[in-house]
Amino acid sequence: MRKASSKVMKDDLRPEYDLTKLKNAARGKYYKQAMAGTNLVLVDPDLAKVFPDSASVNRALRVLCDAAGKSTQPSRRSIKGSTNRKRSAA
Repeated sequence: MRKASSKVMKDDLRPEYDLTKLKNAARGKYYKQAMAGTNLVLVDPDLAKVFPDSASVNRALRVLCDAAGKSTQPSRRSIKGSTNRKRSAA
């Protein structure tokens, strides 16, 4: 059995606020909606100096994706010399 907390909660809520009048108050009610369009990434401080805003980060990532996409696509030479021909039955 746990010991009762010795810390007393301080109530800073003003007396004129009547919480019983709040309808449909629920913790996390809009959490899914807020997270649907949000993708937060923590950037190290040294990179935050280089990329001061989200537009510069997005630009850099798009350049990186383009460069990576071009390097992973097979070249025309490797496609042309492909040996995917059907073998004749002997």
